[in-house]
Amino acid sequence: MIYMKGIPEAPRCGFSALAVRVLNEYGVPISARNILENPELKSGVKAFSNWPTFPQIFIKGEFIGGSDIILNMHQSGELKEKLKDLAAETNTEGTS
Repeated sequence: MIYMKGIPEAPRCGFSALAVRVLNEYGVPISARNILENPELKSGVKAFSNWPTFPQIFIKGEFIGGSDIILNMHQSGELKEKLKDLAAETNTEGTS
């Protein structure tokens, strides 16, 4: 889940666009919520994660961080490991 400015098909800030581009590299489904449409959602997510900026990325319910964290994880190979189960699920759904 990515809480972002805009939607994956039309991000409304460069950081959200970067996060979507990185996640798209893995072919995993992206669930997203546009925090610009709902100020209460925005403040609630900030309070829950204790992270001040957006986008905020959660993988399997775990808060990961923002676009800078996702980019660093992508570059180190850590993101591939974190997403491998999701990518496998997506690949098997198409073949069943």
